[in-house]
Amino acid sequence: MSLPPPSWLHPGLRLIEAERGVGWAEISVQADAFETVFRASGGRVVLPPQGVPALVAALVAAERAGVELHLSRRTDVMETGRAPDGPGFAVLLETSGTTGTPKLIRHDFQRLRGRLRGAADPDARWLLAYEPAAFAGLQVILTALAAGATLVSAPGAGAAELARLAVRHAVTHISATPSFWRAFLLALDGAVPPLAAVTLGGEVADQPLLDRLAERFPTAKLRHIYASTEAGALFAVGDGKAGFPAAWLDGGIDGVGLRVRDGVLEVESPRAMLGHEGGWLSTGDVVDLRGDRALFAGRLDGRVNVGGVKVSPEVVEQVLLDVPGVRDALVQAAANPVTGHILTALVVPAPGMEDMALRAAIRAAIADLPPAARPRLVTMTGSIALGAAGKKTRKGTA
Repeated sequence: MSLPPPSWLHPGLRLIEAERGVGWAEISVQADAFETVFRASGGRVVLPPQGVPALVAALVAAERAGVELHLSRRTDVMETGRAPDGPGFAVLLETSGTTGTPKLIRHDFQRLRGRLRGAADPDARWLLAYEPAAFAGLQVILTALAAGATLVSAPGAGAAELARLAVRHAVTHISATPSFWRAFLLALDGAVPPLAAVTLGGEVADQPLLDRLAERFPTAKLRHIYASTEAGALFAVGDGKAGFPAAWLDGGIDGVGLRVRDGVLEVESPRAMLGHEGGWLSTGDVVDLRGDRALFAGRLDGRVNVGGVKVSPEVVEQVLLDVPGVRDALVQAAANPVTGHILTALVVPAPGMEDMALRAAIRAAIADLPPAARPRLVTMTGSIALGAAGKKTRKGTA
């Protein structure tokens, strides 16, 4: 007889992956098999990408066996048998490596679940738009598991396929990067899913996108969340505005201390990675204070050296996204023999937008930027490719 599910997993959960339904009965069988292997592992095991049911079964088995579980985002990682970094059950996650080499972060499982507040909600239908083994993906999975909801996943699928699945399965909850949401909106054709909750995370949530989502899904709860693999889940903003209230820098929010030092956001998080001895942790995110709002202005390590001037591609990108008729944009660096680097831009026009008119609007929008921050080449495109994490991949930072 199989054991009952752990306290963090509602027995009524339902996973739909590749159009195949899976419940606790199937997961428990795989968890029993994993547990036998895990107990003989020596303290740490690695799970390469195998889909959501296998990931859930591995979490159950690792908790029972009291071992470290490395949820790998790659297929070429083999660490089974390596001595653990500490006793007992822990979860190891890889950072996305969007702007650098991925790092391996160790988390206490209870801390990972620290911001999950959802009560049982068996009618909820979640779409997994993140990698399952990413921090954000695991947060979505754990939320659905705790609520006894239905979770729809299709690892490796793009925005167009996930949009089709969202409509087909009448998905009510989606959490995804702003880049994914832009592609998702472009992919919707006629029918839309009955969304009750729209969540953005992983990248800067710009005001034009927030406004478009509020208009397209007027009855949905709209929020953007701030979290990182190192600091854990930090806070959520639900007022429909980009950034967060500057007042939070004085008193903190949801148990998290916030401050800006040398223009960079630092946090004091009760849900930070294991090994962090407490105190302030730099996020690497640059913040501008404008009136009563704190606005994100790119990554400190993402700035580009253009002729001796450091510029942020993300800040320039926000300027382009504010241009009427621009549905998406990617600003990145390209090598240049004179200045070292220049900025270039890919722009996705809104349907029916005339090319010359849009280029003129872009020129007007970037005219007030410092010369080094103006993209020297603007290319129109039908879409912008996203990495496995659902984020834009930037290259050429310096």
